[in-house]
Amino acid sequence: QVQLVESGGGLVQAGGSLRLSCAASGIMVRINAMGWYRQAPGKQRELVARISSGGSTNYADSVKGRFTISRDNAKNMVYLQMYSLKPEDTAVYYCNTDPPYAIARPYWGQGTQVTVSS
Repeated sequence: QVQLVESGGGLVQAGGSLRLSCAASGIMVRINAMGWYRQAPGKQRELVARISSGGSTNYADSVKGRFTISRDNAKNMVYLQMYSLKPEDTAVYYCNTDPPYAIARPYWGQGTQVTVSS
């Protein structure tokens, strides 16, 4: 049974930093492409950072240079370090495989709320 548990969100002022964590079970992060997604109110969920099974990373233009995705294979964890946060980064953040894990329908964890105040 797959389980993805995100944590580390919170309220931060613009320019601040947060580190999100994702604990994965039922899948191995080292052999899957993993991503951090976010969904802002009234908007569709978007992929903002991705790490391939080989370790290469990709970022949405909106977060490039400010966010860093990483993983710890031994702990089966995925992280998102976020710097220079902006109010437009406010969203619920989710981790998942890329493409999102699905059996019959996509699975999503509960996410973690990031709120950036101006």
